Amino acid sequence: MRDRQLEVYELFDRGSRERTVALLTDEVIAEHAANPAGPHGDALQRVLRYLRRAPVTGKYVIVAVRPWAEYRIAALTGVRGEAPTVLGDGPYATEAAAMHGVFLKRVQDLRAGAA
Repeated sequence: MRDRQLEVYELFDRGSRERTVALLTDEVIAEHAANPAGPHGDALQRVLRYLRRAPVTGKYVIVAVRPWAEYRIAALTGVRGEAPTVLGDGPYATEAAAMHGVFLKRVQDLRAGAA
């Protein structure tokens, strides 16, 4: 027997994902590149809100290899106490650049999942 609540959530998520992908214009991505920490316009806020509610497993995070000098992107394993897997992206010289790198990876994954 299938959980009806999961079916409804999947339907809700599919619609949310489609609306979010439609908001991903070059202007929205450029807005994030210009100021990753905000403030953000309505469209970018909606995109970020969707991206932030992703499951913990596989979620991208920033790792400060050398604080204020070198940052990398890592993926969380979803297992408590297990270190995140550092990816080959970077290094990034600033935290803001790493934040935008995480954003671009999440956007890439979102677009791949919508195809």
